[in-house]
Amino acid sequence: MEVFIFVDEKKIVVSGVRPTGRLHLGNYIGTLKNWVNLQNTSKYKCYYFVADLHSLTTSYRDPKVVGDSLLDIFMELMAIGIDPSKSTLFLQSAIKEHCELFVLFSMVTPVSWLERNPTVKEMIRDYDIKENVNFGLLGYPVLQAADITLYKGNYVPIGKDQLPHLELTREIVRRFNSIYGYFFPEPEALLTDIPYLPGLDGRKMSKSIGNTISITASENEIWNAVKNAVTDPARVYKTDKGHPEICNVFKYYEVFDKDRVSEIKKNCEEANIGCTDCKKMLTQVLSDIIKPIRERKLEIIEKERKEGFVKNIIISGTKEAELAAKETINEIMDRFHMRLV
Repeated sequence: MEVFIFVDEKKIVVSGVRPTGRLHLGNYIGTLKNWVNLQNTSKYKCYYFVADLHSLTTSYRDPKVVGDSLLDIFMELMAIGIDPSKSTLFLQSAIKEHCELFVLFSMVTPVSWLERNPTVKEMIRDYDIKENVNFGLLGYPVLQAADITLYKGNYVPIGKDQLPHLELTREIVRRFNSIYGYFFPEPEALLTDIPYLPGLDGRKMSKSIGNTISITASENEIWNAVKNAVTDPARVYKTDKGHPEICNVFKYYEVFDKDRVSEIKKNCEEANIGCTDCKKMLTQVLSDIIKPIRERKLEIIEKERKEGFVKNIIISGTKEAELAAKETINEIMDRFHMRLV
């Protein structure tokens, strides 16, 4: 009698975060909360990394800023719930195969594809880049494609604003596969429930603009951010009836306190509550979410101080990811008949 064993391989999820300062609520809602949810299912093998090479596209003049933030970013990822026993957590630059695949992909990627990428223009604006655009910034979608496909990624958890990035990755994969035969799966997006969280000033949330709220902010820091939020400009006095649909504070209630949205909307429209009181309540809502993360980070900092807890996790995760990365590059070089030594 023959016995057949069917192995249901897990689909692979790959995603990274740039270490450009403290993680903020936009990162959390747009991507990181989804990271935690995905790792806590039994459906996926998750590779999550800190994309320090990507940060150099805009911080190349002062790489120390990037380096100094690395450990802190890993601590914050674990504080929000990334579990090294469920996810492979690693440092991008520690695995040279990212750069190797970046070079190989650059050979098959037309420059015109990179020049039409709308996100490059957004980054030039957001980071106030006045000099000539460097190749690293223009070509970062190619490195991003390498980051994902190096682990044969099936899915990428992203916000809606990141879809153009992923589509370019898919185009690169299709071109590579058409030239050399099928090798990489075309990664698909796993969109977050909340596609976009604006800054409290109404603009895109960005650390370079300074309109973010850190995921480990103190209550005082939260209040200092919220009290300056742009609300309904037509509402000068508390007795003026408000229009919550144009208020940035109300947008945060829709994301972070859905159970009270109807109540807040009614009280605003009927002038039962003033903007200052509304901001104070939002500060408490955000503080209740952020406080546990802040406290977990303090615990992680102490464990790192005593036993090198975080560095050991980074080393272990990077070694695991490196094995998968080397296997991919070896397969490519074998197909290219370029493996002589």
